[in-house]
Amino acid sequence: MLATLVIGLREGLEATLIVGIIAAFLRRNRVPLAPMWLGVGVAVLLSVAVGLGLQAVEQALPQAQQEGMEAVIGSVAVVFVTGMIVWMRTHARTLTKELEASAEQALGRGTAWALAGMAFLAVLKEGFETAVFLLATFQASSDTGLAALGAFVGVAGAVVVGYGIYTGGVRLNLSRFFTGTGVFLVFVAGGLVLTVLRRAHEAGWVVIGQQRTVDLSWLAPNGSVQGALVTGVLGIPPDPRVIEVLGWLAYVVPVLAISLWPRAWRPSTARVPRVRTAVASTLAVAAVVLAVAVPSGAVHTPSTVQATGDQTSVTAEVHGATAVLRTSGNGSSSRTDFPASSHRTVTREGVTADRWRSRTSSSRDGGPGSLSLDDLVGIFGRLPVGISPSTNPGPFRARWAVAQTTTLWSVGGGVLDATRSERSVITLSGGGLPSARTTSIDRSVFAVPDARVQRTAAAVAADRQRAAELALWKVWLPIALGVAAAVQFALALRDRRRQATPPRHDPVPVPVRGPPAGDPTRSTAHAVR
Repeated sequence: MLATLVIGLREGLEATLIVGIIAAFLRRNRVPLAPMWLGVGVAVLLSVAVGLGLQAVEQALPQAQQEGMEAVIGSVAVVFVTGMIVWMRTHARTLTKELEASAEQALGRGTAWALAGMAFLAVLKEGFETAVFLLATFQASSDTGLAALGAFVGVAGAVVVGYGIYTGGVRLNLSRFFTGTGVFLVFVAGGLVLTVLRRAHEAGWVVIGQQRTVDLSWLAPNGSVQGALVTGVLGIPPDPRVIEVLGWLAYVVPVLAISLWPRAWRPSTARVPRVRTAVASTLAVAAVVLAVAVPSGAVHTPSTVQATGDQTSVTAEVHGATAVLRTSGNGSSSRTDFPASSHRTVTREGVTADRWRSRTSSSRDGGPGSLSLDDLVGIFGRLPVGISPSTNPGPFRARWAVAQTTTLWSVGGGVLDATRSERSVITLSGGGLPSARTTSIDRSVFAVPDARVQRTAAAVAADRQRAAELALWKVWLPIALGVAAAVQFALALRDRRRQATPPRHDPVPVPVRGPPAGDPTRSTAHAVR
């Protein structure tokens, strides 16, 4: 409730100040106020419609898309509140003069509707920012009713204070007011940054930096005053993640410095390019150091593993989408070449792996050409279905065909799993059979033990988790620092060009003699002024 109250009070006071200054100017110049109030009313209705429309669209989306939209709305709200804090930091002292100058220019165009448009745009801007910021705060709040009540009280208080300033009954140091509320809103917006990153993770957009940092449940227990302040107002969760902490620091520290940095400590105009260049150089060096010093965290799997069966050693050679599997043991060896067409990406034991599969078929002339009933029992463990010793005493003529399937699962160029199975198809005839009968037998030629496959998969999953954690520090954070450095360099170049450009000297206007005393345009010009 406190956060939405301050938001409503500050944003509402900005809008009422603008409207009050314009109204005072119009009243001083004896211009009707009705067009201005019409513009203000339309702007308020449009702002409310924006908030309700965004809420309705969000509620109509599936859960994952709702989380994504909340992240987008929160991001826009952070941008709005940051721009508002910075703008009021630099314009609070001169707000009245600037608005009166703009109003005088609008009134100089000869119509009060220009001022109505000015009031409409000003209130629409503040109202739209307020709608988005409050909507994002509602989404992050645990009690929407109290949050809405706080917003209403804040806006109502802003209207009362703004009216008091307009009538002259209330005197307020705007610079101190906006600085104090700006500091508070910096922390509220920092909490929104945490919420945005959490929603983006729940939407599947941000998957790095999800390691827990500290447990703040002792600081903000549920139902306590501390919990309402830390979690409800400041938006800090009890289990902040690494990327959330980084995002909070990256936002709060610079924006808080901008809000509180004393004017006396600000560099002169001539030194600004050098300061920006120094900041950009520092950011660039930090990005390079992180990119070079942080290890890559690559996934490592052995290329040769032990197997059971006819072959006891399995070695894989992976070359992009192709692979070679070499096996040896028990006095024999084999090689299987996998083309790119046999490659697939699959999930094996919970990890993503590259899979190749090869199937070969051949007739085996080395198999026994004649089989007795005892031979069939020895091969199959029983007599095949459809053969009876009384009516089919044998011996039988046998024709053999063998099909082999070799499969390789690889992660990072190493062996996760490898198997070769064999299916022997036997066609029997004669021996009292009225027609040929076909039967088959399956056996495993070699396989990597299941326990080893599970251990390798667990190690791969841990390596990938570590690689994802390090990618935040080795890739994404250096990219962010590099972008910030590039922006500072660009601003430094812009400032240098501005300083190198000689100032323009506009010609001194020639005074024009006013109209005669009896000219009717004289009184009109005096009334406009």
